[in-house]
Amino acid sequence: MRNKGRRDTTSRSGTARHAGYLTVPAGVFTLLAATVLAVPAAQAAPGGRASPAHLAAAVRAAESADVPGSAWAVDPGSGTLVVLTDATVSRAGLDALRRAAGPYDGAVRFERAPGAFRHFAAGGTAAYGGGFRCSVGFNVRSGSVHYFLTAGHCGAAAGRWYADPAQTRPLGTTVAHRYPVDDYALVRYDSAKGHPGKVGRQDIRKAATAYVGEAVKRAGTTTGVHSGTVTGLGFTVNYGGGDIVRGLIRTNVCAEPGDSGGPLYDGTKALGLTSGGSGDCTGGGTTFYQPLPEVLKAYRVTLY
Repeated sequence: MRNKGRRDTTSRSGTARHAGYLTVPAGVFTLLAATVLAVPAAQAAPGGRASPAHLAAAVRAAESADVPGSAWAVDPGSGTLVVLTDATVSRAGLDALRRAAGPYDGAVRFERAPGAFRHFAAGGTAAYGGGFRCSVGFNVRSGSVHYFLTAGHCGAAAGRWYADPAQTRPLGTTVAHRYPVDDYALVRYDSAKGHPGKVGRQDIRKAATAYVGEAVKRAGTTTGVHSGTVTGLGFTVNYGGGDIVRGLIRTNVCAEPGDSGGPLYDGTKALGLTSGGSGDCTGGGTTFYQPLPEVLKAYRVTLY
């Protein structure tokens, strides 16, 4: 599988290949794990913990397996590589992952997630475009120009956004998006008036870096507000076709199609934008988020 580099592109209308918590008629796209193994096994560090070189080799091994429906990240607390697989991964897929991880036994921990990894497009407030529904993440500005942030796969899906499903009430224009590698987009509002720095009734005052164990909330147009906990950082996920997204926050907050791009937050702190995940808000699930500080820095915008 080819591994594409970061793309930062101006908007253009068209059909997106990915539906990650976008509401789309075309169905669900799975997340996978891919890349190339090319590093020999390293020795464990003193005290029984895997050395950084050993973990790096284990990461390459997990990537090399190229199994749809998998994601992975190093857990610094336990000093292990966590390999997460969704319900679509077959026994053969699990066997492939285990064979790849075999030389690094003891440094790899396998976990299972319910449902299938996918994108979700919708959010705090609904935005419709190109046959998709995504969520408004956070309102931002640069000087007197007003924007909202959403998922990059949403920005890749549509250049024009509307406030209604019939697409009669213009909302804004996608001016840039980064997907894959990252998953965020910048949409300029058509209206020159300011937009509130809130998620629902919650004031948002600053961007912050998430931490494992943090109690968080996620808002989306499909499912509203749901709560949970940050369970991991730095996860890599592959949504197919070589579109690999890296550095994502993992949580146990549920989400459903239509929630892509929506905000992840902790009180007044803005943490991230909904990228994708698995499960639903009936049985629970696993979700991934683009960290927000990187987005603000990339586009040189500030929260209200």
